[in-house]
Amino acid sequence: MGSSTVNTADAELSAIYGEQVSFVCHCLRRLGVPDRDLEDKAQDVFVVVHRKLADYDRARPIRPWLTGIAARVALDHLRKAYRKHEDLREQIETAHQQRDPEQQLAERQARELVLAALDRLDLDQRAVFVLADIEGHSMPEIAEIIDAPLNTLYSRLRLARQRFTRVARTLSRAGAIR
Repeated sequence: MGSSTVNTADAELSAIYGEQVSFVCHCLRRLGVPDRDLEDKAQDVFVVVHRKLADYDRARPIRPWLTGIAARVALDHLRKAYRKHEDLREQIETAHQQRDPEQQLAERQARELVLAALDRLDLDQRAVFVLADIEGHSMPEIAEIIDAPLNTLYSRLRLARQRFTRVARTLSRAGAIR
């Protein structure tokens, strides 16, 4: 590989990083990576991007490709963390200081309820649920991102939705989120 090719690839990677790092962090956070690990896991995503950039089809949008890499990095991280019995709960930040305290409390409780319900999904179901129902990806896109059969993903999504709804109702009724 010539010096010119390396410089072009480095420039392209730098541009992708600058334009997409916030998006990648957002994806990782939604997939359950704790805030304390976001920077490291985002770097892991871009290490993979660097390795696979030559294989990327530039005729296709970049975000689904990045989402797939982020999903694999997040799932790998969460599996390792689960084995170590880490606390995977994210710290919930108050959205805006100028909001009414009652509104802040309601928003915090809603976020905590969603995160608590997501924490009770198995990792494969959580990934499909987040990608489909939170990130808005189509099932064929998710099949490509996760590299799993479409029917398997539909089953995971159905089970994830049922479990999420059941857990959220139970937590809400029990007042478990304060």
